[in-house]
Amino acid sequence: MQHGAENGRFPVVFIPSLINPPQVLDLSERRSLLRHMAAAGHDAYLVDWGAPASGDAMLGLDGHVTERLLPLLAALPRPPILVGYCLGGSLALGAAAVRSVPAVATIAAPWRFDSFAAADLDLIGNLWRGAKPMCERIGYVPMEVLQSGFWAMDPARTIRKYAAFADAEPGSDAERAFLSVEDWANGGAPLTFAAGRDLFEHFYAANLSGRGRWMVADRVVDPAALDCPSLSIVSINDHIVPAVAGPRLHEERSLHLGHVGMVVGGRAREMLWEPLSLWLSSQGG
Repeated sequence: MQHGAENGRFPVVFIPSLINPPQVLDLSERRSLLRHMAAAGHDAYLVDWGAPASGDAMLGLDGHVTERLLPLLAALPRPPILVGYCLGGSLALGAAAVRSVPAVATIAAPWRFDSFAAADLDLIGNLWRGAKPMCERIGYVPMEVLQSGFWAMDPARTIRKYAAFADAEPGSDAERAFLSVEDWANGGAPLTFAAGRDLFEHFYAANLSGRGRWMVADRVVDPAALDCPSLSIVSINDHIVPAVAGPRLHEERSLHLGHVGMVVGGRAREMLWEPLSLWLSSQGG
């Protein structure tokens, strides 16, 4: 989906996570990183991963890069700058390792999974062991499996956010923002079985990415070896992807916002959208 006009600069492709709908980057008219980028003059595109088809059960994370993302990038008139959010950032690094791009930026991207809290890794591992037989049988990982893991990682936060919603003024911007985020968070398509297996077993459990063992198109994905400018944006308040779990790129910036608040919160414009836009401009985007 294009949101900017061709202006002689590199296109900028925004890559959301596989786990939730892409709308978090274009949540509403007032809370849209993508619309901000288009208004700033960037030729901005948003990837929509869609829903897995019946024959996609064995399409893993690497397959989402080679069979979904790379053909899309090849169809653009010029090589694009890649900006990936959450797991989309991990996939963006996979694409950049295979295809030459002008620059790549990640936002709250998980990479060094051995930096997650041991208790969270145990929780996620137990969740997958319980859900795997059913997921393998049906060929996909339902959103409910993924959401239950996120809730269990920080149950107190889940309670606090609903308590805050109960106190919100009816019809207020805070109420509308809460409902928009919750609709987004609970409306995602399932993961293919292979993508779920890769995420839980190869990333969370085995830390293949952090150990330099994750491969895409027979190439090891090594962020430090990228021959283009790269930027990792993390947040020390992120309870989904800890700041220490982000990739080590040429530039790193730390925020004090939550995992979702980084892109849609009240301070997202000043803390993320505007600085990221300046960085993209400096790279020709």
